Amino acid sequence: MSTPHNRAEVGSIAKTVLMPGDPLRAKYIAETFLEDAVQFNTVRNMFGYTGTYKGRKISVMGSGMGMPSIGIYSYELYKFYGVENIIRIGSAGAYTDKLNLFDTILVESSWSESNFAKAQNGYDSDIAYPSEDLNARLEKAAEELNIPVIKARIHSSDVFYHEDNVAGPAEFYNEHGCVCVEMESFALFHNAKVLGKNAACLLTISDSLITHQVTTAEERETSFTNMMKIALEMAD
Repeated sequence: MSTPHNRAEVGSIAKTVLMPGDPLRAKYIAETFLEDAVQFNTVRNMFGYTGTYKGRKISVMGSGMGMPSIGIYSYELYKFYGVENIIRIGSAGAYTDKLNLFDTILVESSWSESNFAKAQNGYDSDIAYPSEDLNARLEKAAEELNIPVIKARIHSSDVFYHEDNVAGPAEFYNEHGCVCVEMESFALFHNAKVLGKNAACLLTISDSLITHQVTTAEERETSFTNMMKIALEMAD
């Protein structure tokens, strides 16, 4: 069975899916870390692959940018393909100078002004949470790999380009406790809760809205390996 956005057959996707935003990052992970990787999706160039890592079946698939996009792909994976765990591995912009480029964040909660969850099923809160079990397993994997992670609340935003007359990094950091910003985890966590599944999110700091340091597009595609290694080591 396929969906409007995924041509995979049931059974061709693993129970655990790593989900970067960039489909080229999914391709990179499959080619770099997985053995015997087979591509299961090319619809809209949203690449998905299944292979093995240390003998365990693992899938990786892009989500695209923003909550509507990851909302579609994660819902279909959970609902129609029997996926139990989705680990988002994405990039984020720092809201504080306490974070440096390439720092790895393990998301403890996601604050958002989005109406995604309310529109989806009437959920009327601005905070969504990951699976405690997945987070514990990711933290353990990071410790075993000797990769430091920062556990924190993050901002999941619908808007990439804000005008100057709205709240900025200082307000989001001081008022809501958000250390960085991305655009997907709130919807992913919500879908997992609605469908009785598990979700988590690891982020790599790609730029800073405080110091204005940035990484290149190539670095974002191929150099954010710490979060990839943590997710792969944890995955069953």
